[in-house]
Amino acid sequence: MKSTTTQHGNKFSSFFCNLFGHHYVVSKKVTQHIKEYKCIHCQKEVTTDVSGKLSALTPQMQEINSTLEDMYRKRKSRVVHQVA
Repeated sequence: MKSTTTQHGNKFSSFFCNLFGHHYVVSKKVTQHIKEYKCIHCQKEVTTDVSGKLSALTPQMQEINSTLEDMYRKRKSRVVHQVA
């Protein structure tokens, strides 16, 4: 059987997600409140936006999350050094 794939996985997985909804798991923790998620069936990626809702993970959102993660990591390491 030939398997046909789309940008979000194969057709069966996409059908499963269309029928039952996505099954997201955390793929990356950007900050305590912002995370990136990936569907285990169709590989669709989403992230939490400013209002806390899930939105598509576009290249622009990936860049924003990366910058935010760097700022958060630097701030967190600075706070740890001040306490010690």
